[in-house]
Amino acid sequence: MPLAHVDRWQGRNVRLADVGRALAQLRDRDVHDEDGPDLRTSVLTHLVWVPERWRAAVEEVLKGLDERHPSRAIVLYPHPEPERDAIDVEIAVESYRLKGVCRHVSAEVIRIDLHGRRAEAPASIVSPLLMHDLPVFLRWRGQPPFGEGPLEQLIGIADRLVVDSTEWDDLPAAYPRLANLFDRVAVSDIAWSRTQRWRRVLAGLWPGIAELSELRVRGPRATGLLLGGWLRGRLGRDISLALEPDETITAIVVDGIPVQQPPGEPKTPSDLLSDELEIYGRDRIYEEAVRAAAL
Repeated sequence: MPLAHVDRWQGRNVRLADVGRALAQLRDRDVHDEDGPDLRTSVLTHLVWVPERWRAAVEEVLKGLDERHPSRAIVLYPHPEPERDAIDVEIAVESYRLKGVCRHVSAEVIRIDLHGRRAEAPASIVSPLLMHDLPVFLRWRGQPPFGEGPLEQLIGIADRLVVDSTEWDDLPAAYPRLANLFDRVAVSDIAWSRTQRWRRVLAGLWPGIAELSELRVRGPRATGLLLGGWLRGRLGRDISLALEPDETITAIVVDGIPVQQPPGEPKTPSDLLSDELEIYGRDRIYEEAVRAAAL
């Protein structure tokens, strides 16, 4: 859908009441020419926690996401340095033209910079902005600080946690800590989604792959560990796993025999996240792979 128009508001050192009023005012402006009011079709709240090093990457993903998932996105940028305790907010209501009709569908993006102690209590700031009775997807960029306040608070209001363990340095040691969350919140891992094309190819090697002894993966450490964990879990036994680093999965070798490359092109970061925002339940096979990857 082509972007038709964007209405914006921003404020520094604002109160939550200011944000609510600004949202209402922007909605009141949603009649443009003869097209009629924008349609609000949100089916979820997309909550994103973004340490500074991930800021540019998140903005790039959001560009490719909003038109596919018109929703309310609340993007949190923590700045825990004690220079000031305040929140700065920018709101953008983006309207996309519907094909064949003179109407628009809108998406709301609320960017909140959390300064000082405000970064320690994100749930109290986010909760009033959630869409009533709609699921909350929490995308956490980088490795979550397991057991610490911001993560614990936001998991408490989220229905699903979306991570990408290719962004983590502490592997496989972090996987057991992630597994401890499985009974508290449904978890998705974009690293796992990246393995889907290759899992299909490996599954096609059945029944011969049941005798697998050694798996070699050239690609990100997380994807190799998860593929190894998946096969351990499915086969019900240990296998030897050898990893060679690369930015994407470029080769898999099963007992010395190279596996055929999967057809098609890998999905973009926006496509991968878009897919995760359509999944609501637990993925038990992924959970099994995480637990086995940590062995």
